[in-house]
Amino acid sequence: MAIKRKTKVSAEFSMSSMTDIVFLLLIFFLVTSTLINPNALKLLLPKSTGQVSAKATVSVSVKDNRDSGGSFTYHINGDMTPVRFDQIEGELNQLLMTEEDPTFSIFSDETVPIGEIVQIMNIAKRNHYKVILATSPE
Repeated sequence: MAIKRKTKVSAEFSMSSMTDIVFLLLIFFLVTSTLINPNALKLLLPKSTGQVSAKATVSVSVKDNRDSGGSFTYHINGDMTPVRFDQIEGELNQLLMTEEDPTFSIFSDETVPIGEIVQIMNIAKRNHYKVILATSPE
């Protein structure tokens, strides 16, 4: 004689408790992520995709020669003969006068102080040139 159970064991479970847990975790992570950097500076950082839409036809290179007893040397378009700083603006005006969208790039050593680069950027601002600061990929 076979004995049969009147109640069957159900293999199902309710998903409502799982969705409640996921919802609570989502709220927890949203709240804690806003508290991570409360004292960070609000900066508008430049975005880069690795490509520049403007093509610079002229380049200014700044080399640090302080170790060999000199100061900084400036080279235009990779020329080996250095140019004095007070001659850079005239050279750039001469090279970029025919360009409809004058753009030049600045190449500098890592050891060159930012003040030297800013002086070249000021030349660009006075003459309404666009500047590309060249970097090497990581």
